[in-house]
Amino acid sequence: MTPPGPPPLRPFGLVLHHDGRWSHEAQPIRNRKLREHFDRSVEYLPDEHKFIVRLKHFRGEIEVEEAGFFVREVDLATGEVLLSDASRSVLDVSSLELSPFGGALLCRVKPELVAPGLLARFTHAAQAELFEAVDEAVDGTPVLVVGGQRNPLPEEL
Repeated sequence: MTPPGPPPLRPFGLVLHHDGRWSHEAQPIRNRKLREHFDRSVEYLPDEHKFIVRLKHFRGEIEVEEAGFFVREVDLATGEVLLSDASRSVLDVSSLELSPFGGALLCRVKPELVAPGLLARFTHAAQAELFEAVDEAVDGTPVLVVGGQRNPLPEEL
């Protein structure tokens, strides 16, 4: 007999909004420590195509408005970004795009989970850090100098 697995995942009213706010059943979550814990607990289950939060033995499906992860810091020397779940990912400059929600930058991270990767939204501070690396190529077009490489910026930026 096969031991029973975890119960099926169902949404339980927890929403991660495009700007990083959390709400439960349309009520904002105001407790800073709880919000930070949720940020660190977001996971993506590729086999189920779902975002969850995992809190000890509990795991629950969450609704993600835009991006499941947020870029908190940019390491221009290594080309890595620090994400809201405390993991690091190599920045794929070619994946940069503008969010339809206020024009923040988005990029693709964690391509090992799903191609071409999952969306991550830049915080204001991380976006400012990234823009410090914009330089001009010989022909006058903007390039992004990250990880020691000069990368052309996507046209839509």
